[in-house]
Amino acid sequence: MATAYKVAQVQGTAAVGTFATLYTTPGSTEGIISSIIVCNQAGSAVTIRIGLDATEGTPGASEFLVYDAQVAANDTLILSLGLAMAASKYLRVSSSANTCSFTASVSEIS
Repeated sequence: MATAYKVAQVQGTAAVGTFATLYTTPGSTEGIISSIIVCNQAGSAVTIRIGLDATEGTPGASEFLVYDAQVAANDTLILSLGLAMAASKYLRVSSSANTCSFTASVSEIS
């Protein structure tokens, strides 16, 4: 089994009900998310959501990892996870303003 180390990044969304895909596990591959970093570049706090989903839709109530957490103005939130993702799963993120960025450290095992 081969392991590839990757970084995934995406800009935040302008509304917490709108989601973007931070990472998608390729078919026949498992992904290990070791950390997620959220950087708020604005002078005001933002609200974030992070969830897992089987599609590129809105995560269901049981799929959220973070729900309506606040990231302070000009601050960074670091989550250390060790989260295993099966093949063809989506790590979805949203924020109340597009002034933040999401970064994930990923190990892909194929």
